[in-house]
This record gives sequence, C-alpha cells and structure tokens, in this order.
Amino acid sequence: MNPTIELLNSHRSIRKFTEQKIPRELFGELIRAGQSAATSSHVQAYSVIHVVNPENRKKIAALAGRQNYIAECSDFLVFCADMKRPTEAAQRAGAEVVHGMTEQLVIASVDTALMAQNVAIAAESEGLGICYIGGIRNNPAEISEILRLPEHVYPVFGMCLGYPDQDPEVKPRLPPEAILKEDYYQDEQDEAQVVGFDETMKKYYLERTGGNKDTNWSEQLKPLFTSKLRPHMKDFLEKKGFKMR
Repeated sequence: MNPTIELLNSHRSIRKFTEQKIPRELFGELIRAGQSAATSSHVQAYSVIHVVNPENRKKIAALAGRQNYIAECSDFLVFCADMKRPTEAAQRAGAEVVHGMTEQLVIASVDTALMAQNVAIAAESEGLGICYIGGIRNNPAEISEILRLPEHVYPVFGMCLGYPDQDPEVKPRLPPEAILKEDYYQDEQDEAQVVGFDETMKKYYLERTGGNKDTNWSEQLKPLFTSKLRPHMKDFLEKKGFKMR
C-alpha cells in the first residue's frame, strides 16, 4: 500500500490535544494545500475564518454543543461557503448576477468540503490531528454574528487542528460492497451488509469503552433522523441569501 492511501485509511477524529502550537509556516502550508483542492469552474466559493480570539473560541465551543476542544486545540477554523466574493467579481465584470439559486448553494458547499478535506489530509500527513465540528450548524446565526459573516456566506463546519494527545483506534467503515454499485443502484444486499456492519460497530464500541457503550451503527443513526434535524437551517440559509430557487 502506498503511503498516501495508508495515510487516508488511518484517519481518526482527535478530541484531545497537547499544548504544542502548530508553527505558522506549517499552518500557512496547510491552507495553501487546501486551496489546491478541486473547485467547480474555478469559483473557489469558500472562505476560512481562523478563530484566534480565546473568548470567541469559548463562545463557539458552547454554541456548537459544549465541545471544549474547540477552545483547547492549537488552531480552530470555520469553513464557510462563500458566494459573496465570486458573485461580486462577476458583477464587476459586467454580469447581471442572479442570486439565491440552489446550484450556488451546492457549488459553495461542495467547494468548501473539498478544500477542508485537503487541509485535513495535509495536516495528518504532518502528524497533526483534526476533528470536524458539524455542531457549528446548531446555532449558525449566533456563530455568523461572532464571525461577522455577510450575506451570501454561511458556516458549513469547523475544524480543530493540533498535536494529538490521544491515540484512538480507526473507526470501521461500511464494507465497500455496501456503497459501491456497478452500472446502477442495487440494494438487494444492503440490509445484510448493514446487519453485519452493526455487529462490527457493536464490537468496536464495546472494546473502545471497556464495555460501557453497547450500541451499533443503526442505533447511532436514530438521532440524526429524529432530533438532530436542524430545521432552522432552511430559514437561516434563506436569510443569508441562499434562497434555493
């Protein structure tokens, strides 16, 4: 296995960090690596807020679900989908810009995710740990206010960066046979694949917690489709100019 594939397969979320700070030169290299990600039509529809102010980090940690490692990691980034910069550039070039299209939201969100994943991989290649923070979307309006995000910009997720102070196991993934479909969507074996994966995850959680967490993948999904639906996101995005027409 080549080193790049081995690195990708070794990803873990890190939630405990040492006090060691990331050198500024390396930090800059991570951001530049992020910018090298694929981007739709070269739009580069993202901005990254490097949250340095300790009080703001504490506020965001609370708003994102009391995830205190946001305040404790070396560096904390908020990746934002940004249609403000590219649409203003098009306007200056003479375009009669149409705002609020669903495709613009999709482009900006995808561009942001691709850029962030490049940062994550670059960081892990240097021995750093990362943790994505989707809890940013728990209170996006309040976090947008802290970050002074203008119209046509919204926070997609955060990322903690730092030197790991823990060594968790790699969390299992669904078998490739469950997600790779040939020629067309086939789901005849999906239920059996999920049942088998549930057993894998149950064993993983029991071993990881010393027997204190008896659950599986399907059980872990339940809150995502019942209580963690974030119904406020549609109204928030529309207020930010993403009207999804």
